[in-house]
Amino acid sequence: MASRRWHRHPIFLTLVATAALGIGGVAYSYFGSAIPPDAKASFVGRSSCIECHRDQAQTFTGSHHDLAMDLATDETVLGDFNNAQIEHDGMTSRMFRDGKRFMVHTEGETGKMEDFEVKYVFGVDPLQQYMIEFPPNPAQNPKPNAEGELPRIQVLRLSWDTINRRWFYLRPPDVKDKLAPEDPLHWTGIAQRWQTMCADCHSTNLKTAFDAKENRYHTTFTDIDVSCEACHGPGSLHVEIANRKSPFWDRNHGYGLAQLKGESSQGQLQACAQCHSRRGLLDIGFTADQNYHDFFDLELLQPDTYYADGQIKDEVYVYGSFVQSKMYHKGIRCSDCHDPHSLKLKHPGNETCTSCHQHPAGKYDVPAHHRHAVGTEGAKCVNCHMPGRTYMDVDFRRDHSFRVPRPDMSVRWGTPNACSSCHVNDSIAKVPEPQRASLREYADWLNAAEAGDAKIAEILKATDKWCDEACDKWYGAERKRDPHFGEAIAALRAGDPTGVDAALALAANRDPMTPAIARATALDGLAQIGQPQAAKLSETLIADPTEHVLVRAAAIRTLRALSPEARKRLLIPRLRDELRLVRREAAQILSEPDAYQVLNPNERTQVDLAMREVQKTLMATADRGGAHLAWASLCEMRGAISEAVGSYQTAIRIEPNMAGPRTNLAALFDAMAERGDPQAAAQAEALRNEELPLLARDAQLAPNNAQVQYRYGLALYLRGDLQGALRQIELATKLDPKADEFALALKLLREKIDSEPKPTKPDPPPAK
Repeated sequence: MASRRWHRHPIFLTLVATAALGIGGVAYSYFGSAIPPDAKASFVGRSSCIECHRDQAQTFTGSHHDLAMDLATDETVLGDFNNAQIEHDGMTSRMFRDGKRFMVHTEGETGKMEDFEVKYVFGVDPLQQYMIEFPPNPAQNPKPNAEGELPRIQVLRLSWDTINRRWFYLRPPDVKDKLAPEDPLHWTGIAQRWQTMCADCHSTNLKTAFDAKENRYHTTFTDIDVSCEACHGPGSLHVEIANRKSPFWDRNHGYGLAQLKGESSQGQLQACAQCHSRRGLLDIGFTADQNYHDFFDLELLQPDTYYADGQIKDEVYVYGSFVQSKMYHKGIRCSDCHDPHSLKLKHPGNETCTSCHQHPAGKYDVPAHHRHAVGTEGAKCVNCHMPGRTYMDVDFRRDHSFRVPRPDMSVRWGTPNACSSCHVNDSIAKVPEPQRASLREYADWLNAAEAGDAKIAEILKATDKWCDEACDKWYGAERKRDPHFGEAIAALRAGDPTGVDAALALAANRDPMTPAIARATALDGLAQIGQPQAAKLSETLIADPTEHVLVRAAAIRTLRALSPEARKRLLIPRLRDELRLVRREAAQILSEPDAYQVLNPNERTQVDLAMREVQKTLMATADRGGAHLAWASLCEMRGAISEAVGSYQTAIRIEPNMAGPRTNLAALFDAMAERGDPQAAAQAEALRNEELPLLARDAQLAPNNAQVQYRYGLALYLRGDLQGALRQIELATKLDPKADEFALALKLLREKIDSEPKPTKPDPPPAK
């Protein structure tokens, strides 16, 4: 009773009221001073984060993100610059010091040996690369870059192996010959340009700022490396909120940073995917609080980058693999395995996996599961479920699709499997001894077989069969052979009679565990063969806003099999879709001549306006000639001839050593000549003469690329070299026998050659 009377005492009631007023005042102050909902955060730099987040900063220091790029100093340069030399392609390059400067004596863009100062280091493990600045040519651009702006920067192919402590020449894949200085793959070329190929993912808040008119860069960044705001988003609102004298966060912006935690895994995964994915660029300025698919076009399971079952082939940077996995579909995120600041695995060895996959205890990390002796390579989870391959000569990367080995699919479809990746080496004695050194890993065996080595292909096939039979012995009737999307894609690619129906079923499969990237890949394959049933299915997929954006975008591409009127009916509404990728695909399909011609004036205006967004997407990479080439083609299709000519010319000026723009522009000038332009014919001829050696170069560099060989053959035909054209088009047809375009061109060319009068031999002189 005493306590109850105390609660009614006037002094107590006064204290409670005062406290309530105080709390209410603070709350009122908080709610009254909230940051406006439309306030945009800006980048503030790492130094603004460290004061409050010292533990995270300490963990981050020395990580691969921290060391992604830096100035070249005694502390950051790992390579040997003590007059070290390296020989490659018949020349000797030298790395040396000039006082405090790190120097390289090597072949420059003029073809002469020159001295270059290393300004930046790139990466740290397992290799480090070195970068050279190329300021604007004063004769062409007399105005220097402003303070804080970076000019064109090129990445040397001379690289330092940080594991074996040696210099090596990072040769482009499948290129064995010396690169000419004018080659795009030469270290001074576009393919080795920091701004074009590297910068966006190695620095924070990077703005390439390429001026196409001046043909020069005005590049800036907030932090030289991958710093806090690259993952958490711009931090100005967070700093403002943290500095307020309030115990609360902001009611409109919360913590003022991207939501990387919480129930959904998507925020974190998409923040990582901005760099850890192979993708096209839709727009610049992505930050971690935005939708990945509105800024990037994730590459599908293309034959050059993935095997038919989605295993890695070329460099795909993890995300495209991970979205295939059950782990992705179960909500697992990167930080479940990797510390987000140090980037190291959270646990050693198999414990990384068994920290989750160990129910009941001892189920997986035992010989009863992995069938190998404890402590051997075969007992490591990653070697069976995350096989990998080496890129950039020394960088071993693992497949993140977390798959069960399927030697049965290898036997039927020729896809790789983790069992054969180890056991193929059991047959190394069957390989001619001079060849053995080149087979350093499983990927080398696969590449050799794909290149036509019958002996290696035979060994792989036998190994796959042996592994498949071993699995039968291990598991018997209990062996799992769950349906896999790779079977449908492999069948479609192989021209198997079951391929079309299997791909249609895959595309229509809305089971949540069926990867969207696989469904979209099936649709793309069906689109390439003009399958009308796919177009019918796509009508439903396109109109469903709950469908994954990759599926909807791929579905649009199948509509080329429909009439122009049907495309118009289905795609005009999609020009206003909320998703940029869907709008882009719809606009491009409607821009094609047969569809554009059936549009009324109002619809053409809608398409033209939508195409300006496509132009913005392309100009996000305005330093690439291909961006201007693509825009010129789109303009030409819609009859915007003047703009097309200007864009073709810009493509040539931006990237003069690229094949393509001159051929297209020459064809355009041919059409103008037919309409009476007196100068167009001569301009077309001059362009073709300039283009021919570029096409010849590409044909030599890509001997197994059917499209490249075909383009070179057409150029020879237009030049009047019918026999040369015949050789190239025959090669293209041999490389891709399913391409109807190649087969038709070959047929017509042979008919033309056969129809031409044969030179007759002169009569012999009369006998004396």
